[in-house]
Amino acid sequence: MLVPVLDEEEHIERALDAMRAQDFDGRIEFVFIDGGSRDRTRELVERTAREDPRVRVLDNPHRRTPQALNIGLRAARGDYIVRMDAHTLYPDDYVARGVERLRRGDVAWASGVQAPHGIGPRSRQVARALTSPIGTGGATFRHASEDEVETPSGFTGVWRRDTLERHGGWDEGWPINQDSELAARIRKAGGRIVCLPQMTARYIPRSTLKALVRQYARYGHYRAKTTVRHPETLRRSHLVPPALTLAMVAALAAPRVPRAWARRVVALYTVLVLGESARLARGGPLREAVALPIIFAAMHVAWGVGFISGLVRFASGRAAVRS
Repeated sequence: MLVPVLDEEEHIERALDAMRAQDFDGRIEFVFIDGGSRDRTRELVERTAREDPRVRVLDNPHRRTPQALNIGLRAARGDYIVRMDAHTLYPDDYVARGVERLRRGDVAWASGVQAPHGIGPRSRQVARALTSPIGTGGATFRHASEDEVETPSGFTGVWRRDTLERHGGWDEGWPINQDSELAARIRKAGGRIVCLPQMTARYIPRSTLKALVRQYARYGHYRAKTTVRHPETLRRSHLVPPALTLAMVAALAAPRVPRAWARRVVALYTVLVLGESARLARGGPLREAVALPIIFAAMHVAWGVGFISGLVRFASGRAAVRS
C-alpha cells in the first residue's frame, strides 16, 4: 500500500487507524513516502512503525506525489499495489475488494467512489457542495451507484504490480492529475477501469477557502496538460469553468454586444448556483446557505483560471508534453 504524505498531521492518525484496520487474508505492508513534512506527520508515522512492523517510512526528496508513488512502487514487495490518500478514510475491506476484483480478470484498475466527508465547519460545507453535480463536473467516481461501473479514471485504487510497471508507473511531469494521465495510458492499451460501490472511500475536503482555491487552480492547470497529451480525455464539462471564467472577464471588459451576452451567461450561472445552494442548505444553518455560493464560485473560477493558464503554458510546449 502506497501513501504519499506531506504535512498531514491533522489527518494522519485517523488515516493510519483506518488503513491498519484493513481486513485482508494475505500479507500487507503500508509504505508511507514522506516529502519532508515540517509538522508532526513523520513523527506520528514512525511511532506507528515502531509498534507495527507492517508500516515503513521512505523519503521523497522531490516532495511531489508522482515521485513519491514511484519511490514506493520500486520499494514495494507485493504483487498488488494499492494507492491510498492520507486525506481519505477507507472501508476495512477496501484492499480485499480491490484485489478480489482484479483476480476475477478483465480489468486493469479497481477503485471506489470518492464520497466527500467533512470533519470541520468549512470542510463540511465543501463536502456538501461536492454532493452536487455542479460541484463534481460529472466525474463518474464521485457519484454513488448500486453496481460496478466502468469509468475513464479512478480515485486512488488497486492495480496488479506488473500493470503499473508495464506502463512505467506514474508520470513525474504531473504533480497533479497524475491518476488521470495514467488512466489515459492504461485505457489506450485496452485496460478497463472500474468503480465499485463497495470500495467507497470518504474523502476529507480542504478546510479553508484559500486551500480550496489553490487545490482547484492546480487541478485545472494540470487537467489542461493531460488534455494536451491525451485530447480524447477531455469532457464537455471540463470546458464549462474556463468558459464561465472568460464570460466573467467579458462581462466587465468586452465591447458592448459581447459584454451583454457575457452578462447574461454570468446571470444564468448566478441563478443556478444560488438555486442549488438553497436546495443543498435546506433545513440547515443560514451560514451554510451563504457559504455554498462562495464555495461553488471559488471552485469553478479557480479551476477555470487554472485550465486557461495550463493551456497557454502546455499547448505552447506541446512537443515536450507529448514526449
